[in-house]
Amino acid sequence: MNIRMVLLASAAAFAASTPVLAADAIVAAEPEPVEYVRVCDAYGTGYFYIPGTETCLKIEGYIRFQVNVGEDVGGDSDWDAVTRGQVQFTAKSDTEYGPLTGVIVMQFNADNASDQEAILDSAYLDVAGFRAGLFYSWWDDGLSGETDDIGSVVTLHNSIRYQYESGDFYAGLSVDELEDGVYKAGEEANNVGVAFGVGGTAGAFSYQITGGWDFDNEDGAIRAMGTVEIGPGTLGLAGVYSSGPNSYYSSAEWAVAAEYAIKATDKLKITPAVQYYGNYFGGGKVVPDDFDGLGDAWKVGLTVDYQIVDNFYAKASVQYLDPDDGDDSTTGYFRLQRSF
Repeated sequence: MNIRMVLLASAAAFAASTPVLAADAIVAAEPEPVEYVRVCDAYGTGYFYIPGTETCLKIEGYIRFQVNVGEDVGGDSDWDAVTRGQVQFTAKSDTEYGPLTGVIVMQFNADNASDQEAILDSAYLDVAGFRAGLFYSWWDDGLSGETDDIGSVVTLHNSIRYQYESGDFYAGLSVDELEDGVYKAGEEANNVGVAFGVGGTAGAFSYQITGGWDFDNEDGAIRAMGTVEIGPGTLGLAGVYSSGPNSYYSSAEWAVAAEYAIKATDKLKITPAVQYYGNYFGGGKVVPDDFDGLGDAWKVGLTVDYQIVDNFYAKASVQYLDPDDGDDSTTGYFRLQRSF
């Protein structure tokens, strides 16, 4: 036999002596179950279930570009461009006491590429009418235009409040930490206040009455405002009185404001407005002991809102202020904002 025949014979003998084994079956791994995001329509549009939970979450916010105009508004410049991004997370779930709500609002402001800030704009929990956390008070509310000056210097507080709501009516009481409120010269802001809010609607008329007492400054303020639809627009009126400079109102001893928001088209709103101050102090956190001896002031302004497309609008506003005890001034801004 030649070498070729020897090799073939050896290979045949080895194959015959080797037992035949069954090949292991190939088993494909089962795919992980995928839980798709489910729409939650129990609390309105925009909510979805957090996967694996019965909690509904809504994410919303806006992007704003604004150019402010006024004397030295940008340091040595009479104009200044600023940009803001804001995002809000709202979580809701059912409980035996009603919906449990949690809100977190983050705000990011940029005066330029190197001058930026990130702040917690609100963070609170709400259930059965009780709210606790960092949130805006009723004193943050105002008329729809930009002229009225009828709110607090600082309206965002760590607070706890109860608000009763029934249809078109609400009434509430809050206890506010006023650590960043106004204070007298030589003192510090470290006090507490109590505020109330009552409001509602009746047909074409809406109203709100707000009051507050600042315990450290031992003064308080009360404000009333209302709107009513008349003709092609909405008339707004407001009045405020302060017993002395306090964290709820310190711009003047008293003030009245009026505006008429004209709905010119479905997309265009024009709002002329005016305000008069009695014993005008102005702004700032360091306030006088009282308003005695201060002069009056008046203010007039115009605000124009235009909706470019859905969720995208432009706003322009100009205000003229003439105080007895100071120089008159003209300020304004132009804004573009995209909401989502």
